[in-house]
Amino acid sequence: MRHIVHADLDAFYASVEQLDNPQYQGRPVMVGGSPNSRGVVAAASYEARKYGVHSAMPTATAIRHCPHGIVVKPRFDRYREVSAQVMAIFHQMTELVEPLSLDEAYLDVTHLVESGQKPWAIAESLKRRVKEEVGLNLSVGASTGKSISKIASDLRKPNGLVVVPPGYESRFLAPLPVGKLSGIGPKSVELLRRDNIETIGQLAAQPFDWYFRHFGKRARSVWNRARGEDQEPVHIHRPTKSLSSESTFPNDLSNPETLYQELVGLSSQVARNLAEKELQGKTVLIKLRLSDFTTFTRQTTLPAPTRSEEIILETAWKLLSAELAPNRAFRLLGVGISSFREVEQLALPLLGM
Repeated sequence: MRHIVHADLDAFYASVEQLDNPQYQGRPVMVGGSPNSRGVVAAASYEARKYGVHSAMPTATAIRHCPHGIVVKPRFDRYREVSAQVMAIFHQMTELVEPLSLDEAYLDVTHLVESGQKPWAIAESLKRRVKEEVGLNLSVGASTGKSISKIASDLRKPNGLVVVPPGYESRFLAPLPVGKLSGIGPKSVELLRRDNIETIGQLAAQPFDWYFRHFGKRARSVWNRARGEDQEPVHIHRPTKSLSSESTFPNDLSNPETLYQELVGLSSQVARNLAEKELQGKTVLIKLRLSDFTTFTRQTTLPAPTRSEEIILETAWKLLSAELAPNRAFRLLGVGISSFREVEQLALPLLGM
C-alpha cells in the first residue's frame, strides 16, 4: 500500500508578492499583464478572489471586479527561486517527489508511514517547515493514491490539511461533486447530470459496461478513480514533450472576438508554463472541437523557438482564423506548444561566438 501526499502552495505567485512586499498583506493582489495590453491574470490572492477575480481573467475585467486591487507584473525568476526552496524541503522528507509545476508536487511517504509515522503528523510537519523556512502556506492532502490526495488538498484551501485513512477512500469520495474527479470536465459533468449522476458515489455505483458506453477507452481509469482505487506511482522524472491549455465552453462559440479572448487566456497559460519550466518551443498548435464533436488540430513550426506569449497568441490566432466560417461553432479550444529546447541550451551557441 502506498501513502501519497499532494502538496500545493496557495495562490503561489500572489503569495510570493505578499511575502516580499509586506504592504500587500491582506490586500487583493493580482499577478498578471497590463490591462492596457490585453494582459490576463496569472494568479490572484484570496483577497482578490472574494471579488470574483481568477486566473486567466483579462486584467481589465479583474480591475472592474476589484478596482482597489494591486496589479503586479510576474517575476518568474523569483517564483522559481522560492519554488526551489520548497522543493528542497520536500526532497529532505523523501526522494520520491514528482513536481507538477512550481507550486505543487506529489510525495511518496510510504517509507515514513512504514517506519511508524502517522500521515497526519507527516503532513503537519511538511506544512510547518514550509511556513517557518519559506513563509508560505501549504495545503496538503494525504491518502493511498495520487488522485484522492489531490482532491483532498483542494478541499480546505487555503492552508488546508485533509487526510483520508486507508479503507475510507470510497466513503470520502462518495458525497463529492462528480466534477472533482480527475478527467471529468464541465462537458462530462453536464452529460452525467442528464443521467442523474451528480456525485462521485453515484458514478461509482454504475456497472462497468456503463463506463464503456460513456467513456470508451478511458472507462477503466475513470471506473477505478471513482471507486477510490489509484495505483499510479509517483514519477520522479517527467520529461516534458508538450505543454497545452484548453477550455470546453458551456455554450458553443462562433464569434471571432470571443474566440480571440479565449485564445488570449490559453496562450498566456502556455507561456507561463514555458517560463516556469525554462523551456522554449518551436511548434505551436491549436486543438478544435466542433459542435458535432468533430475534433482536429492544426499546427505550424516557427523559425526559432519561443516562449513569448505574444508570438504564441499571434500564431494560434492565424491557425484559428483559417478555420473560421459562417455557421461553424466550437465547443472546445486548446493551445499547445512542443519541440522544446531549454533556455540555457539556446544561449550556448551565442556564448561560443
